[in-house]
Amino acid sequence: MTHFNEHTLEMAIMDLFQQEGYIYTNGEEIHKELCDVLLRDDMKAYLRSRYAEQEISSLEVESVISRLTADIGGSLYENNVHTYRLITEGFSIKREDASKTDLFIEPIDFHSEDNNIIRIVNQLEIKGTEKRIPDGIVYINGLPMVVLEFKSAVKEETTIKDAFTQLTVRYRRDIPELFKYNAFVVISDSVNSKYGSLFTPYEFFYAWRKVEARDKATDGVSSLLTMVQGLFRKDRLLSVIKDFVFLPDSSKREQKIVCRYPQFFATHKLFNNILQHSKLNADGDGKGGTYFGATGCGKSFTMLFLTRMLMRSREFASPTIILITDRTDLDTQLSEQFGTAKKFIGDDCVVEVESRAKLREYLAGRTSGGVFLTTIHKFTEDTQLLSKRANIICISDEAHRSQTNLTLQVRQTESGVKRSYGFAKYLHDSLPNATYVGFTGTPIDATIDVFGEVVDAYTMMESVADDITRRIVYEGRAAKVLVDNTQLQEIEKYYQQCPKRARMSIRLRRVKRLLLRWNAFLAIQTDYKLLRKTLFPTMRHESPKVAPLKVRQCLYALIVLLRTTYTKRLLRCAQSGQHCQHATRCRYLNIVWWQNQWLPMAMHHCLLSV
Repeated sequence: MTHFNEHTLEMAIMDLFQQEGYIYTNGEEIHKELCDVLLRDDMKAYLRSRYAEQEISSLEVESVISRLTADIGGSLYENNVHTYRLITEGFSIKREDASKTDLFIEPIDFHSEDNNIIRIVNQLEIKGTEKRIPDGIVYINGLPMVVLEFKSAVKEETTIKDAFTQLTVRYRRDIPELFKYNAFVVISDSVNSKYGSLFTPYEFFYAWRKVEARDKATDGVSSLLTMVQGLFRKDRLLSVIKDFVFLPDSSKREQKIVCRYPQFFATHKLFNNILQHSKLNADGDGKGGTYFGATGCGKSFTMLFLTRMLMRSREFASPTIILITDRTDLDTQLSEQFGTAKKFIGDDCVVEVESRAKLREYLAGRTSGGVFLTTIHKFTEDTQLLSKRANIICISDEAHRSQTNLTLQVRQTESGVKRSYGFAKYLHDSLPNATYVGFTGTPIDATIDVFGEVVDAYTMMESVADDITRRIVYEGRAAKVLVDNTQLQEIEKYYQQCPKRARMSIRLRRVKRLLLRWNAFLAIQTDYKLLRKTLFPTMRHESPKVAPLKVRQCLYALIVLLRTTYTKRLLRCAQSGQHCQHATRCRYLNIVWWQNQWLPMAMHHCLLSV
């Protein structure tokens, strides 16, 4: 009988990668120095093939490899940020022949997957401070882009968390050179499979639960197959590495964010929909689409990934992006995030706009580029045209609120009929040829009318299933309630007397409101311990903790409040030498407080104070 262990799991995963078109190589078959983490033969073969027309020389190939392997002298994180940007953004090298112009090198061809050498390697020995053998490494053109670690689910003493520790503690400590080129890491025990960056805490490792956006999310044993087919499909992997790994320009901590599957699918769908509906096309209507994302979907990062794809796309040729919110706190949040993403976006002009006039200044004379963040309210400052350009894309957050009111609003006022439009009308008139994209957690008909159909959705149920949002559980609490009919009769009797005593209708309405508010307190008698157990956990204010709750003490808190208020007024009047009209009421409350008169007396006084 074959035992299922880590080696069996490892070989099963190697088979899955081969089904995706990866070249499988056992580490024992690779001849290199133990301290070297690159597959230099693959790198050289790729460069010679990719730049054959430019007649790249052997010396220039070595120059490329030296540029990639150079140590900048910082921490592992700093080296990873530097090298990763070289891999994804490319760089130029001087030609051996000085008469030729510099050669721009792309270590990975993100436009054609067939031009790359993509290999899955297992059991490759690497020597650092200690010798380590990772379970799996994905190499692209000789660069170790993904590291995988497996644990057997049948062993009680090992868990998927052990695989995380193996990668982020032992491997990082002993063979840091391997992670200088790393995009992300994968941990799996065949039942649970997760991925994340090397610098990400364990709780932020997530599963890739869909192969296609329309598929049903999978868990358990199927999750491993889903991850390989969904995340490691060649074109998907190249796309994630290129556009969906965010490294901030500066950070006080080691921050590296890899997209989750709903962000990946939403970004690609929105990009394609914008491309289709942009007014750059003759038949474009400017409705870029609506994204319905529930709490926890990471809309701000989806906006960031979408902005990068738009700014770096050949089709849009560096458009201008305007991010619009309807609250200053959201504007500030996005400004802080996008302000540290200038290198990621590929544009140094990322500006929080102070006013509509400033936005006009920024757009004047600009034909491309620029990311501007503002609030919808600024578009009411004037109604002048801002730009007629069609390569402007407006991305609206909270697109179900003030960003959908395009229709005329008519109101009857004391001065006559007032006609006005909502914020969205002024926005669309200011940028008539722009393409509009809406992000919302509450899509309504007006949202779809303005921004177009829902392109993609991430529901609350999916968010809970992905452990992004906590499940909400309601716990019912029952209290033993006894209604004192005597008190009800007292209330009814007093209520019947109110019309006779009321001097004006407004006073009667105030009395009714007070009675309705007090009704629950006056009519309920219960044990104090039971009340504290069932009611007090939901109350914000502190509850009385000394006297038991009896009928004649139902207005305890209210009497305290009135007594304190009148006492303060009495003291102020005494200090100023003036007569205090509240002196009688204050003395009366002191009597009620100390002698604990029965409830109707307290009720009567409180009603007189209305």
